[in-house]
Amino acid sequence: MKIKKAEFVISNTDVRKCPKPDMPEYAFVGRSNVGKSSLINMLLERKKLAKTSQSPGKTLLINHFLINKEWYLVDLPGYGYAKISKSKREEIANIINKYVNNRSNLYCLFVLIDVRHSPQKIDLEFMEWLGQNKVPFTIIFTKADKLKNTKLEDNIENYKTSLLKSWEEIPDFFVSSSTKKSGREEILEYIEKLNK
Repeated sequence: MKIKKAEFVISNTDVRKCPKPDMPEYAFVGRSNVGKSSLINMLLERKKLAKTSQSPGKTLLINHFLINKEWYLVDLPGYGYAKISKSKREEIANIINKYVNNRSNLYCLFVLIDVRHSPQKIDLEFMEWLGQNKVPFTIIFTKADKLKNTKLEDNIENYKTSLLKSWEEIPDFFVSSSTKKSGREEILEYIEKLNK
């Protein structure tokens, strides 16, 4: 898929104010500091479309971008950042929950996982919740360039083992690096296929 046009549409905290659900939508979510904004900018080949920040937990809004006038890419708030108040964390969880449960045009939720770390309870619980709510999702392992190949493979295997404790099969997944632009073609091809 060639990204000919990527334009910012709207930011808000209320799912009812999102654009009309008349086009396929792909949302990106993950723990704070997982590299979500960098990944979105890399996929769209735009340097500053999604705002990157040195301080995690910066995205507190549902951000809609219209791609090629054919589908929406949605940047959701990062969850699980310890340095914000409990009420703020609950507010973010509420925004995500309402969004994923109310968007009839959500074709796929991409759950971003920092591949450098061992399986995190918060990520596993979030995916479990998605499964219970029948939300279609795919995993993107980020920051793959930070690990040597054997460690990368070991960490992915650890995730698979953890997931298989409660899942019958592993969800689709991609391995990416925003720095090296790896995974870009595969993720965009996957979106293109789902769009059809």
